[in-house]
Amino acid sequence: MPRPLAITTDQELLDDLLRIAAAAGVELDVAHAAAHVRPYWIRAPLVVVGSDLADDLAATGPPPRQNVVVVTRTADDPDMWRRCVAVGAHTVLELPEAERLLMEEFGDAAEPATRAGTVLCVAAGKGGAGATVLAASLALTASRGGLRTLLVDADPLGGGIDVLLGQEEALGARWPDVAGREGRVSFAALQEALPTFGELTVLSAHRGEPLHIPREAMRVVLDAARRGCDLVVVDLPRHLGEGEAEALARAAATIVVVPADLRGALAAAQTVTLLRPGTGDLRLVMRAGTLEPDVVAASLSAPSAGVMPEVRGLVETLDRGDPPPLRRSPLGRFCAELLESLLSGSSRTDRIERTGRVERAERTDRVARTGRAERAERTDRAERTGRIGRPAAGAGGP
Repeated sequence: MPRPLAITTDQELLDDLLRIAAAAGVELDVAHAAAHVRPYWIRAPLVVVGSDLADDLAATGPPPRQNVVVVTRTADDPDMWRRCVAVGAHTVLELPEAERLLMEEFGDAAEPATRAGTVLCVAAGKGGAGATVLAASLALTASRGGLRTLLVDADPLGGGIDVLLGQEEALGARWPDVAGREGRVSFAALQEALPTFGELTVLSAHRGEPLHIPREAMRVVLDAARRGCDLVVVDLPRHLGEGEAEALARAAATIVVVPADLRGALAAAQTVTLLRPGTGDLRLVMRAGTLEPDVVAASLSAPSAGVMPEVRGLVETLDRGDPPPLRRSPLGRFCAELLESLLSGSSRTDRIERTGRVERAERTDRVARTGRAERAERTDRAERTGRIGRPAAGAGGP
């Protein structure tokens, strides 16, 4: 595979470039003179031009191409943008301030984004509201619909979302193995390290001493997931640390699960107040209670995304080590419809929508078959009754 190209004779600058590339997991080709560039110019996924050779490179008249940057260790050089235009670069990066930007440039060149993952956060308006069950159910529904999905357990006091899935014995990393990560990681490497089941990859908390997730670690995980996933579902705690706030800021939508009763609404009001400034789109999912869902939604000044169905025997199911029952169940249909509304207009939902249409068609077909069978049975009974009540042919009266 072609490697990014660095063009410089400045050894200190080259040392910086090699260090930053290594942090991004990338190896470089290096040209120490403008005359040596031509064999690499077109095929390199990224060209990084040192300010010391920018004028020499421009003098060779390289053909126009995408993904060229000029890098300098001299701040506020008034001549730098002229050099940038001369070599056809799209930006100038000043080191060391722009190291992270350059690392992202290297990473994008080595691992182009294959997906554009949508981040959804799920939080409980009140303790025990069922947010973790909903988060896991949304992730399972999406992955079974063919969407590559990452489920992130951001609640250090939740006991581990892998337990809810019945996968606490699965091999792979948990948050303590990831929390010290900085820089950049490919989604392929992340997926290989974490427990993965089909299209679903899970990053769970552990059951040891509670761990506070660093902002940088959450950023690394979500950046990798957005490049390699269709959907990222983050199960948030009710009290946010810096890592959870990072996830909230990246969410396309945040769902708050609210029991539709007085204490549930009062507790959720505080949760919504906490979450609303950090997210753009906040919606409520209700649990049936003594209050009407519309009344709760109006009191919290947030739109309702529906009422989450109750699942009979759910606690017993989870205690047996089975995941939430979703196939052909009200909860599964609710999650499919919720994902359609949250991801509407995206081609990523085509498979989810097709799955929902198939299930609805199957239900309609079953109803139709049941109706035909019942009508046939009634007709048959009527005919048999009629035959019993009629005298046999040729038989005389009493």
